[in-house]
Amino acid sequence: MLQDSLPIIRLATIEDAALLAELGAVTFFETFATSTSEADMAQYLAASFSPDLQRAELADKQNTGLIAEINNVAAGYAVLREGTPPDQNDAPDSIELARLYAKKEWHGRGVGATLMQACIDEAREQGFKELWLGVWEHNARAQAFYHKWQFEKFGEHIFHLGGDPQNDFLMRRQL
Repeated sequence: MLQDSLPIIRLATIEDAALLAELGAVTFFETFATSTSEADMAQYLAASFSPDLQRAELADKQNTGLIAEINNVAAGYAVLREGTPPDQNDAPDSIELARLYAKKEWHGRGVGATLMQACIDEAREQGFKELWLGVWEHNARAQAFYHKWQFEKFGEHIFHLGGDPQNDFLMRRQL
């Protein structure tokens, strides 16, 4: 692997279901395994990252998957999801940044920034005026990243990680 290679972003297709299942499970585990129980982690991973579920999400026209590759190796991914925003968000033309993760080995190499810019560009291209997301209240690294991208907190909601209800901050930025 070349240290200086920039990520290439491509749209995910149905054929990427197994890749996204693996990438999603690996990156979620790397990010949160030390802060939750093994049982809750196993329950969440099984419920969220099967190839069949990823295939269904990719087939849903309200979802847009983006994959970051470096030297033809998947380094991270993001998912934009249309749908009803949380009650605290009154912007009708908003889209959720449902997932944005990079493999730990690629942290600090521009994968997250390249994915974020691609998400912003894709959301604008689809005609949205606002991008919103949920981030765990104890994930300071992610919050700092989102602040750098001009996201501001506008509310909170509960995210269930397995059987563990966790508090997420809701953040948004104008496009």
